[in-house]
Amino acid sequence: MYLTEVTRRPAERALRCRWDDGHQADFPFEHLRGWCPCAMCQGHGALQMAYHPPPGPVAAVAIHPVGNYAIAITWSDGHSTGIYRFEFLREICPCPACRTAHAG
Repeated sequence: MYLTEVTRRPAERALRCRWDDGHQADFPFEHLRGWCPCAMCQGHGALQMAYHPPPGPVAAVAIHPVGNYAIAITWSDGHSTGIYRFEFLREICPCPACRTAHAG
C-alpha cells in the first residue's frame, strides 16, 4: 500500500493523505506529532508504539519523501527525526472506518 498524495492543510491544522487503494484521511497535526515513531519519542527498545501528546500546538513545516515507503515531517517545535512509514500511517489513521477496523 502506497501513499500517493500528501497535502498540508494549514487552515484545518491537518495533513490529508491519499493511498493507492483510494483511501483518504485527514490527520490532525497533533495526532501525527503524538504518534512520532522516532526512537527519541518511542524509546530505543519499544515493542509497541505509544501516543505521546505534544506539549502544545504544532504544525507541519515541511514534508519530505523517504524512499518509496515513508515520509519525514519537520514540525514547528523543531522535531524532525520521525520517519512515518505508509503502513504505520494507515495503522494510526483517525478516520472512523480505520478506527473501527483496528478496534475489532
